Amino acid sequence: MRAFMFGVGTAHRKDYFCSSLMREYEIYTLKNGIRVIHNRVTTTKIVHCGIMLDIGSRDETPANQGIAHFWEHMAFKGTRKRKAFHIINRLESLGGELNAYTDKEKILFYASLRDDYFERAIELLTDITFDSVFPASQIERERQVILEEMMMYMDDPDDSLQDEFDGVIFSGHSLGMNILGTEKTVRTFKRNNFQQFIREHVDTRRVVFSCVGNIPMEQVIKLAEKYLGAIPSLRSKKKRIPFKGYKPREIVLKRPVKQARCAIGRPAYSFTDAKRSPFYMLTSILGGSGMNSRLNLALREKHGFVYSIGAQYVPFTDTGLFAITFGTEPKQLKRSLVLIKQELKKLYDAPMGVKQLSSSKEQLLGQIAMAEENNVSFMMMMARNILDQGRVTSMDEIFDRVKNTSAQQLQQLAFEMFDEDKLSYLIMEPAHGVSA
Repeated sequence: MRAFMFGVGTAHRKDYFCSSLMREYEIYTLKNGIRVIHNRVTTTKIVHCGIMLDIGSRDETPANQGIAHFWEHMAFKGTRKRKAFHIINRLESLGGELNAYTDKEKILFYASLRDDYFERAIELLTDITFDSVFPASQIERERQVILEEMMMYMDDPDDSLQDEFDGVIFSGHSLGMNILGTEKTVRTFKRNNFQQFIREHVDTRRVVFSCVGNIPMEQVIKLAEKYLGAIPSLRSKKKRIPFKGYKPREIVLKRPVKQARCAIGRPAYSFTDAKRSPFYMLTSILGGSGMNSRLNLALREKHGFVYSIGAQYVPFTDTGLFAITFGTEPKQLKRSLVLIKQELKKLYDAPMGVKQLSSSKEQLLGQIAMAEENNVSFMMMMARNILDQGRVTSMDEIFDRVKNTSAQQLQQLAFEMFDEDKLSYLIMEPAHGVSA
């Protein structure tokens, strides 16, 4: 990756031009600390842009868990100059989309629409992010919506399995708390709770505006200065508590399900760990999206025990999560677990062969290249990269990491991560009276 600065006249402004194998982007820093990153794509009429804040559910306490997600909902319910309908209609009347999400470490408000209306998008995103008023009537209405959302997730075995497995792995830590919160906490939130949470956690140095579309960087800067530049410098003294003290656990729950559901895993490498890229590759080989993953071949194609099985690796700023999830008939659960353990053991008992390693690399490189073509995903990735590591990892750097990963590295990672004594298990079994 190449990078160089070019002056624009004042000390607080920094512009960077960076190019990667397939993408080019520019970075600009506003006086209040908000960073602007833009990737110009000349072959599209759609612009995707968003404001990402380095705040998530892990920044909550047991007393206010769920407030970050609730805030995400309330951002659409009224600002000083707009009511809820006007927020919704502002872009949708043009065929555009306005959306948001909350995860463990980030909140993102984002929009997609024709680039003719880019200014309308950046103005609206700034408004809902920084000027929400949290109308009391809307809080009550949205509270019921979120309670319904919680019940919907609990009714979905796959979603509830993942949420509860987070609590198994990160027991006693905010990373283990449900992003939606609990029914008890959600019922308590009032306007002052949102205002206090925002006041304590928003830091403009930890905010990024990310954009992908056919718009000159000069125009992006001009509009960012006009709207985001008007936001005062905000500072937060809050520090995240690192996760420590993991202990393997085995938990069996009785639930009204027909299949037995199972999650297996443990904490993994952080976003900045050098082992992150090769472990992502190892996870893909084990249970990635391809039908030729080892777990899919062993449990579905060979034995027909599962409809789907997958492995995932999610890195955080100080730790990560590795998990294998699947569902099967209760009578096949023990045999399925035996097969999974056998596949894990194969990965650390002997290094992969040259042909298999080469094939796995080519498959992963193809998946990465195709994922990069998704402009809205690339917009999100740029923002997250800037917040987590201060730069965007270039495509050629990612490719080099994959190509330079050796069979011995993968074997060593498997030895470290797949130790059976360090894995946790969460099993949901059908409750009494539920037919399997």
